[in-house]
Amino acid sequence: MGTIKWLLVVLLFTLLGAIGGYFFKKATSHGIALNRYFITQLFIGGCFYGTGAILNIITLHYLPYTIVFPLTSITYIWTMVLSYFLLKEVITVKKVIGVLFIISGSFLLIL
Repeated sequence: MGTIKWLLVVLLFTLLGAIGGYFFKKATSHGIALNRYFITQLFIGGCFYGTGAILNIITLHYLPYTIVFPLTSITYIWTMVLSYFLLKEVITVKKVIGVLFIISGSFLLIL
């Protein structure tokens, strides 16, 4: 598998991590109590997060750690997008600037 394909895997596992975080957030939306809703959302989030972590570990076998680990910051971009669309959170100029720095840094790593 070529480097470009592994970078697509990085995009996938960072997305899975962000989706997992979203379900963790949903799990606590009604408070933290050991009820069916909490456990279900926690389980779903754990599945997404865990799958992303496994893909991350596999990717580390094929790409340098100095590239893969910094690229995990792409998770913050996915998180902001999911937060905006699914949680109706406000995106500020400061957040957009932060994301632009993450994107710039990511491109510098893979050039």
